[in-house]
Amino acid sequence: MLFTRIASKLHSLLSDWRLARAARAVAARAQPDGPAVVFFNASARLGHVSQNAAFSILAAWGLRLAGLRIVHFVCRSGMSRCVLGTNPDAPQLAPDCPACIARSQRLHAGAEAYWFGFAEQAEVAAAIQGMDIAQLEGYSHGGWPLGRLVLPGLRWALRRHHLADDEPTRFLFREYILSAYNVAREFEQLLDEVQPQAVVLFNGVMFPEATAAWLARRRGLRTITHEVALRPLTAFFSHSEATAYPMDISDDFQLDAAQDQQLDEYLGERFQGRFSMAGVQFWPQMQELDEAFLTRAARFKQIVPIFTNVIFDTSQVHANTLFADMFDWLDQLLPLIRVHPDTLFIIRAHPDEMRDNKQSRQSVAQWAQANRVAELPNVVFVDATEYLSSYALIQRSHFVMVYNSSIGLEASIMGKPVLCGGAARYTRYPTVFYPKSSAKYLRQAAEWLAAEQVAQPAAMVAEARRVLYFQLFRTALPFGDFLSPHTTKGLVHFKDFPVDALRPENSPAVRAVHDGVVNGGPFLV
Repeated sequence: MLFTRIASKLHSLLSDWRLARAARAVAARAQPDGPAVVFFNASARLGHVSQNAAFSILAAWGLRLAGLRIVHFVCRSGMSRCVLGTNPDAPQLAPDCPACIARSQRLHAGAEAYWFGFAEQAEVAAAIQGMDIAQLEGYSHGGWPLGRLVLPGLRWALRRHHLADDEPTRFLFREYILSAYNVAREFEQLLDEVQPQAVVLFNGVMFPEATAAWLARRRGLRTITHEVALRPLTAFFSHSEATAYPMDISDDFQLDAAQDQQLDEYLGERFQGRFSMAGVQFWPQMQELDEAFLTRAARFKQIVPIFTNVIFDTSQVHANTLFADMFDWLDQLLPLIRVHPDTLFIIRAHPDEMRDNKQSRQSVAQWAQANRVAELPNVVFVDATEYLSSYALIQRSHFVMVYNSSIGLEASIMGKPVLCGGAARYTRYPTVFYPKSSAKYLRQAAEWLAAEQVAQPAAMVAEARRVLYFQLFRTALPFGDFLSPHTTKGLVHFKDFPVDALRPENSPAVRAVHDGVVNGGPFLV
């Protein structure tokens, strides 16, 4: 254990040295010209480099080498509380600003940077002091919807969707609003001074970047956001909301034999649990259905898996279209479950719900306990820490219900009809069944439960394969030539690489970013 920690520390020091050397080399070679592009990323790291922090700086370096003027908007204790610096058990604790500032100095060495600090505005502080949670959610100042802008980040930091109306939560909400207002004032000043052609932001949902995105769009500026993509060390860049994963797939795009094989190889690994996302290996081991489960299932007419998601995940901002939220969806499924005792329902908690240092504080497990789901004879609850094969469940299912997780697209590819309860990255395309209202959703579920068989259209399988391939191999920009995984999930080390490898002509990822930023292209490889 001691040797592992020492090795990890040495690897981190070597990565920092490589980072600093690359930053100096880019600064020496860059010849900026023309209108600026502003980069802002304050919610993807503190004292270490995450994948998203690395994607941001690598993209900025590549654009600088291509001759673009890049201006970084950088926090120097510019928020009294920030998303990553929040301790949900002790929200009064200030974030670790010195470590974050030191990291920012290394990342932006030799770059043009606009550093911003924090100055609390007494007028805003006084206005929000006595507000409850609902009032804070609706708070605006000067036309800036500050409460709405900070709400998703607050939910993410507290690992819950429904916020308690208590003083610790109200305190954090107030500090986020004050911080967002400070970010807004500083970012407005930067935009006035720089007059950029575009703005590139991490995520666009966490409140610092969400605030910047709102201000940029109000001015009509092209606003680009990015997130991790589905394959390891790949990024997704978008001209709109990266967390919604919007894609424009031409009708002319169809898989050829080689692409079909490439997708099958990926799915083969995925179905065995050998995959990761954002540096997280979700399935340390995958368990097949055991004899006890099969014996119990044999007593029922059919099996219907119900796959949930992580309630505070930023994708949920876009998901809640048919139902108020995922728990509203589950609440409305309970009556259906109770009136179909011949169906075995498998409620599957998302494996990311109990990730180390990111455990959900409003979990499906808590919902199941509160609703006494274990007492229902036709329900099996599978917790996030149980590595039961979801794919084995799908193979035996009558049909599949999901909220908005990626398992829905995979189940459709496996030939099972999927009834989706929330907007997902694939519901824009005819890949799953996605009714237009909660009432129609519940009616469709009831009809399928009563049916002897539910057919999956072959065209839906083909479309699901087309959409998944496009996500995996066209929209996922590969940065693996420059990065390697850290021993800590989600973090990365910098490899030793010549900075000229970051020029658009030498990197498919940077070429796609350059085309998107300069020409408004679609960020595709």
